[in-house]
Amino acid sequence: MAQDGGIALVAHTIQLAVAPVFLLSGVAGILAVLTNRLARVIDRGRTLETQLEGAPAEHERAVHAEVENLYRRARLIGHAITFCTLTALLVCSVVATLFIGAFVRFDASRVVAFLFVAAMVTLFVGLLSFLREIFVATAAMRIGPHGPSPAGARSARAAPGDDAST
Repeated sequence: MAQDGGIALVAHTIQLAVAPVFLLSGVAGILAVLTNRLARVIDRGRTLETQLEGAPAEHERAVHAEVENLYRRARLIGHAITFCTLTALLVCSVVATLFIGAFVRFDASRVVAFLFVAAMVTLFVGLLSFLREIFVATAAMRIGPHGPSPAGARSARAAPGDDAST
């Protein structure tokens, strides 16, 4: 009979741990996206380094500006990866605390609540860093080899039907 109680306790604890495990898989997906973005930034930086050899001064300045932008993006992605990894560790701690609390028979509700809130805060900060990196990347986006033309830049800012665009 005691074995049935133990199995029921494990089953109930697994039920409680299912939601954090789904959250953990979502965070793993975010981490995959972030590491892919970081790899692309690094690859682009290496490509730009090869363009610096024997480049004219004007081109060299443009390359250095783009490398600086890539450095900023890499730093933001690094922050996002750090906070999302911390989120994953906190979620793992939630699951472990659920099981430890169930087997040692102590009230782990406050610890679990604290860990879960901490996980949500770190996920929030990680996603904010990711969003900032996206803003930096899109602000630096160029159209064509020399950036947008002045006419194209004006028409892109003007609202449809705006008299200033005519």
